[in-house]
Amino acid sequence: MVFESNGKLIDFKSPRVMGILNVTPDSFYDGGKFDKPQHWNERCRQMLEQGAYIIDIGAFSSRPGARMISLEEEKLRLIPAVKVLAREFPDTIISVDTYRSEIARICVEEGASIINDISGGNFDNEMFETIARLDIAYVLMHMQGKPEDMQHKPIQNNALTLVKKSFETKVRQLQQLGHEKIILDPGYGFGKSLECSFQLLNHQDELRINGLPILAGLSRKSLVNKILGTSPKEALNGTTALNMLALTKGANVLRVHDVKEAGEAIRLFEFYKKADCH
Repeated sequence: MVFESNGKLIDFKSPRVMGILNVTPDSFYDGGKFDKPQHWNERCRQMLEQGAYIIDIGAFSSRPGARMISLEEEKLRLIPAVKVLAREFPDTIISVDTYRSEIARICVEEGASIINDISGGNFDNEMFETIARLDIAYVLMHMQGKPEDMQHKPIQNNALTLVKKSFETKVRQLQQLGHEKIILDPGYGFGKSLECSFQLLNHQDELRINGLPILAGLSRKSLVNKILGTSPKEALNGTTALNMLALTKGANVLRVHDVKEAGEAIRLFEFYKKADCH
């Protein structure tokens, strides 16, 4: 499947790496590390050299318990980074992590080719119409609740049925607006118990609606740390293990902090699939 989005061709013929660039002071893993244009450029260049296909820029933390920031605060953090990177790396596919339609519109005007919405349209009732009007690729993620409260009462049962039904409903809504450029994200760890997140991972291939691509965001999350007793800084090995599982279950995009290692997992997976010594 290939999407044309804001002048860029985005194809999913083989799994892709989406590199994370957090321009936030409080992200759970790398908050505060990339807060100046020099840092944005250096980090983006590094990830591209390591094989990132997409750079995903986010200006708010969505870790459990994180507060929702204001529209103006998100603009002040995010839009300068998008402007700088779109200018410095004009051939790069830039994704913007936002749930606000106004910011989505501005960032697309500045050169973004993907809008990555953790709320799946739930936080802004103008998002779907904006996405359809912009004709922009859209990551539709499933989340129960909001980051500040999503783990207070996470989904404990029937996660597969609930997430699939939500995807079916929202994909239909977007298609009714004439929009087809959709990437599905199960939202691992977003309002789901540990067991339910792993159930979703085990059945990830069953979540594919209408042949749409699937994004897996597992990088250094509590899904790794709660089981292994690690911290986010120690979670690379566990992340790589889960990324490989996600690939076996049909992931088209791995959203990661560690681009080189995710790319290596994809190379091994692709060779594994094609190996034949008859």
